[in-house]
Amino acid sequence: MTQHLAILPIIIPLFAGILQLLPPLSGSVERQRVFSVLLAALLIIAIGVLGWHVMHQGVQIYALGDWQPPFGIVLVADQLALLMLMLTAVLGLCAILFACGGDDKQGAYFYPLMQFQLMGINGAFLTGDLFNLFVFFEVLLIASYALLVHGGGKQRTSAAVHYVILNLVGSALFLFALASLYGTLGTLNIAHMSLRVGELAAGERAIAQAGGLLLLIVFGLKAALLPLHFWLPKTYASASAPVAALFAIMTKVGIYAIFRVYTVIFGDGAGELANMAQGWIWPLALLTLVLGAVGVLASPNLRQLVANLVIVSVGTLMVTFALRSEEATAAGLYYMIHSTLVGGALFLIADMIGQQRGKAFDWFVMARKLKQPTLLGILFFVAAMAVAGLPPLSGFIGKVLVLQAAHETAEMLWAWPVILVTGLVTIVALSRAGTTLFWRYSGDKTDAEPLSVYQVASVIILLLTIPMLVIFAAPVTDFTQQAASQLHNYNELMQVLLPGGQD
Repeated sequence: MTQHLAILPIIIPLFAGILQLLPPLSGSVERQRVFSVLLAALLIIAIGVLGWHVMHQGVQIYALGDWQPPFGIVLVADQLALLMLMLTAVLGLCAILFACGGDDKQGAYFYPLMQFQLMGINGAFLTGDLFNLFVFFEVLLIASYALLVHGGGKQRTSAAVHYVILNLVGSALFLFALASLYGTLGTLNIAHMSLRVGELAAGERAIAQAGGLLLLIVFGLKAALLPLHFWLPKTYASASAPVAALFAIMTKVGIYAIFRVYTVIFGDGAGELANMAQGWIWPLALLTLVLGAVGVLASPNLRQLVANLVIVSVGTLMVTFALRSEEATAAGLYYMIHSTLVGGALFLIADMIGQQRGKAFDWFVMARKLKQPTLLGILFFVAAMAVAGLPPLSGFIGKVLVLQAAHETAEMLWAWPVILVTGLVTIVALSRAGTTLFWRYSGDKTDAEPLSVYQVASVIILLLTIPMLVIFAAPVTDFTQQAASQLHNYNELMQVLLPGGQD
């Protein structure tokens, strides 16, 4: 039974989604709520058991149909994949819990779509070959198209049209890139590609380089890396709160793919194509940080501010990729855990604040007084402190780790000022947002409904991860260090992934 653990993060949400399309679950939102929460909790347990096996028995390989790599479909559960799976599962559980407060009634098939989205994301983190990475990208994107328009409305429909068109272009480029790489390397298995890429002839090398750079465009679009970031603020701000919270992991899928592909396939062992993306990533990462900070400062409402904070986190993570060291990757992974969970919490908090401000919703204008200002104020204050990187919260530890990873003088001269200044800009923008939302109001009476216990509980769960990341910082950083070491020393896994090597 334990040999099938690696496929459970894909199977569980797949069957959960299918079952919720069938009677008796399809006819009752209440039954779907209970079922979805239980299955989300079961998914966390399954990933936890898988994690125990990875930590004690090493990387778990699952060859579907027992077709061995490089020709069969293979799932690879290493520590990096495991971290991303657990992050997705926790965020998914909180998003589902929040939706139980009433967002799930705004449209049909909410819970099945959430499960299919989880399946696509988990598959992207587990797959060991690029073609199935494309397949799982499509699965998660199709689900996200439907989730984005959940509840309807002109704004969501407009944002969804742009989102769909952009991602269709991205999917087409993805296929061109895969065709180029398969034509030159003869394989799309990531481990097998890393063995062959250093042996290419000059003519084939140029085609493979073109394919590799096309992949960078595709992953940059998914990750919202400059200049392909423009779609994100409007899209995320338009989505319903639980969908936007789950979308906080979507940019991380693109970043994960960049780390995986450009460290393993086009890493140090790629011969003439070694580190081919390095020259592009440094300026793009820093400019993403700068423009994200400008967007944060210029945001007219809290949802767009949080969406721009996601772009800032993307820039910070890409700086850790550009540093090209195990220490930097480990720092980036710690920061990724923090930024994803806090970003998800802020999307939910923005919606809760908006519910109690009437027509003004979360726009930075004078509105009626909040019904529960103390509760919402505490939640917002904790999340804002953490996302701005103020001590002693997890954002501070994450940024210190990233800054410490920049050893060289040139790295420090470029990375330190940009990261520190964007942090200062974030503090200013969040201070302005909090002042307007909580202190600028007219009248003392409000007829807003109190917040749902499901909504409050989901945000508290996400925010509890902030002190947990501080209290257990040592074991968490040990884990991220091991995951980074595994990623940068991928050749050590070759005997596991490709027993005896492959020609």
